[in-house]
Amino acid sequence: MPSDTRHARCGFLAAMFVVLAVSPGPVLGADSEASDKKATAKTTADPWIPVGELELLLKPLTKDELVVEAEGWIGLLKAKVSQISQAEIAVKRKNRQIDEAQASAAELREQAEQVPTEAEGSRPPTDAPAQEAPAEKGLEHAAQRVEQQAKAHREKKTVLLEDLNKLREERTALTDRTNVVLAALKEKGGEVAEYEQYIKAVSGIIVDVSDTAYVWTAVLGWLKSKEGGIRWGKNIVLFFVMLIVFWIIAKIVEAAVRKAFSVTRKGSDLLRDFTTKFVRRLILLIGLMVAVTMLEINIGPVLAVVGAAGFVIAFALQGTLSNFASGLMILAYRPFDVGDAVNVAGVAGSVESMNLVSTYIKTFDNQRVIVPNNSIWGGVITNITGLPTRRVDMVFGIGYSDDASKAKGILEDILKNHPKVLNDPAPVVELHELGDSSVNFICRPWTKTSDYWAVYWDVTREAKERFDAAGISIPFPQRDVHIHQVPAAKEPAAARA
Repeated sequence: MPSDTRHARCGFLAAMFVVLAVSPGPVLGADSEASDKKATAKTTADPWIPVGELELLLKPLTKDELVVEAEGWIGLLKAKVSQISQAEIAVKRKNRQIDEAQASAAELREQAEQVPTEAEGSRPPTDAPAQEAPAEKGLEHAAQRVEQQAKAHREKKTVLLEDLNKLREERTALTDRTNVVLAALKEKGGEVAEYEQYIKAVSGIIVDVSDTAYVWTAVLGWLKSKEGGIRWGKNIVLFFVMLIVFWIIAKIVEAAVRKAFSVTRKGSDLLRDFTTKFVRRLILLIGLMVAVTMLEINIGPVLAVVGAAGFVIAFALQGTLSNFASGLMILAYRPFDVGDAVNVAGVAGSVESMNLVSTYIKTFDNQRVIVPNNSIWGGVITNITGLPTRRVDMVFGIGYSDDASKAKGILEDILKNHPKVLNDPAPVVELHELGDSSVNFICRPWTKTSDYWAVYWDVTREAKERFDAAGISIPFPQRDVHIHQVPAAKEPAAARA
């Protein structure tokens, strides 16, 4: 190789060596140090930090920082699950050792019971009451030693089970804190499905029901655990306390709303009843949601699903929503109130009550009819008792041969002397029409709405009595039938021939 080429190559290699020696070393070291610093979780320094403090520590962190924290807490949880698995393996091994020791002890005792029987044939009869054989004593002692070993294994197993309960309690505490981290990460746009699936897979307790000691210790340990029975006992108590508290609040608020309506006297009874029931049920619903959260149930996903399915629900319940909207319009415009006599949707009766979707009407013959609000608001509403006074329209007919002036005077006198007929507006009595078989007077007194039928019936009865006493006839439809007999036609002569 030419010397010039060798010298050029050596110079290039030397330059590259200098660059690599000076530049890359510190840069790579800095990147590695920054990466190590970034990959270290901060909130895992105290695994038993209170949940409230942990939430405050997580609040300022970014999504990338929360990913590191989530990895750190998952690592702690993984280590704890590994400890639980090792403890469960140790319990299973102790179970095998106990079973083996019990089986060995039973076998040795069986052998010890067979030794005297085998020796009877070789012993002389006079030696029957002699002491036990040495072999029998040895087997008995061996069986006792094995039983002592089984007892020791059971004691160690009890200790292992107690430690296992503590490990599970610690796993529950770590799971709670990991869920807090995952919730913060999810809120800031992070993906947590894989972490949640892992937590779901490693949570729970698998109990061997064939091992009564294991079951009893696990149940008793869970009941005594701060993260188990004690925790859920408090949660259940808080659940019922919240229900009772909100029930009391609902009662107090309902009474306050009723009192406010009675003081203002601006709203209708229908609006008052509707509002008080709505407020009470709303408070009870809120109380139920708060009480459910006391059981550590996250209602956020449920509300999200309901919100996402709102369109489908609204489409499926469009008739109900239409009734609800109509009910709100009825409450706003107040075409009738509780106790009013109405004629709506072809139903006549008095209004009993109204809810979100329907109105209860009691007919005049004492039947309860439930009318959808949409049918009421979409049709003609007649409020029979909506105004304080009403005009009673009546028609009286007399014969053509009777004295019209006298009949009019009788009717005017009846209305003038009736205590329930109002003077203002003044009653009207006029000859109205000449009918086919009678001369008809209109009689139109005014009275209170509540006295309508009393006036109607009283005036009708008294008019009949006074007309009879005065000799004035009250005609009724009559039909005269005249029968004409037509003589039979004579037959032609040709026909007779």
